[in-house]
Amino acid sequence: MFGLFSLSLKINGFPMRKAHQLYTEIIAEKKENYANILEQKKKNIVTFHQSNNPLYKELTAHLSLTDWNSLPVMTKKHFQKPLIDRLSKGYTLKNVYINKTSGSSGDPFIFAKDKLTHALTWSNIIYQFGQFGIDFNRSYQARFYGIPLDKLGYAKERFKDFISGRYRFPIFDLSDKVLEEVLETFRRKKFDNINGYTSSIVLFAKFLQQKNIILKEVCPTLKCCVVTSEMLFPEDKLLLEKQFGIPTVNEYGASELDLIAFQNPDGEWQVNAETLFVEILDEKDNPVPNGQEGRVVITSLYNKAHPFIRYDIGDIGVLDEKSTPQKPILKKLIGRTNDIAILPSGKKSPGLTFYYVTKSIIEDDGNVQEFVIKQTKIDTFEIEYVSRIALTESQIKDIEKAIETYLESGLTFHFSRKEKLVRSKSGKLKQFVSLI
Repeated sequence: MFGLFSLSLKINGFPMRKAHQLYTEIIAEKKENYANILEQKKKNIVTFHQSNNPLYKELTAHLSLTDWNSLPVMTKKHFQKPLIDRLSKGYTLKNVYINKTSGSSGDPFIFAKDKLTHALTWSNIIYQFGQFGIDFNRSYQARFYGIPLDKLGYAKERFKDFISGRYRFPIFDLSDKVLEEVLETFRRKKFDNINGYTSSIVLFAKFLQQKNIILKEVCPTLKCCVVTSEMLFPEDKLLLEKQFGIPTVNEYGASELDLIAFQNPDGEWQVNAETLFVEILDEKDNPVPNGQEGRVVITSLYNKAHPFIRYDIGDIGVLDEKSTPQKPILKKLIGRTNDIAILPSGKKSPGLTFYYVTKSIIEDDGNVQEFVIKQTKIDTFEIEYVSRIALTESQIKDIEKAIETYLESGLTFHFSRKEKLVRSKSGKLKQFVSLI
């Protein structure tokens, strides 16, 4: 447990041994009557913040804390004030873990975790990766992530990668020339896992497909690939597993919280019931039955420094009907609540609907490598794509016909072939954007 990686966390003041012990106790609790234990944990964190956090005390001043569903649903807009004004009693800017969200939902903010909670997050990550034979203190990770381009930020991330046993491939340029260099690095180095943004890793897999190369044959030490931060479509999962020759694991998380869901060895997208409580709510903040879609709302059960209680993360998802308090299963992650297309008829449709339909058609022959869809007017969409050969008129008509079938007629599409797609500063690729 306590190799270089864990030691670096311990040196930075994170109580890893205590967190590991607590995490072990939590796992053991799940074998008991966990529904009652969970209710007590929810009550404990609410009571703590109502007594010790000025922000949460003000927010719940006239509410009954015994009725969970009456508690307010928090959003990032509640946190648009200085961090010092959001910390609980006994916590300062010097004795907590501080970070910031990426801002992909439009509301970036700085947040805090008490150091035990952050250590507990790492205990959870270490446990989940361990199910696939990955030991953070011994592993060597091929990391497909963005990286700050300023000298200080770049150097800081490279040092963190060194301490953490990672080799980072910056993803702002993934041309064939660059991917050839990536492939050569896999030939030289003994990586045992791949981790990073879905779109970038899928692009690498398509490059291997063109060359008829199985990555495991090039780098025999590989054990698994973990994709995160962007949607993983079923056909892309099949592509990754075929071209890499290793299991592909789907991760869903949020920096201000923890891992939210992690695919287990049985292929289930298992929700984190160890450190979080995850709800799916309707537009009126009421829980929906398992199997129905709604807003993903999460409570951090241990973070005493900063309240994340019934926190709307901005995603739409579905819990599986077979979910239990001990083992909730995420059946589907549909997308972000701000990625909704509003159509001329008044119909609202998740932007990923376009992506699903379009993807199923234009990727049949492997020509199109990546694409994004932008809604510029209520009836107008731009589809930007990267390909070896431009789409034909026949292909474009097939796409328009399919979208009409799944959505509605009368929509206008403009197709634009690009050399590369614009990514965010972090390197993420936003697959659908509404500009209206």
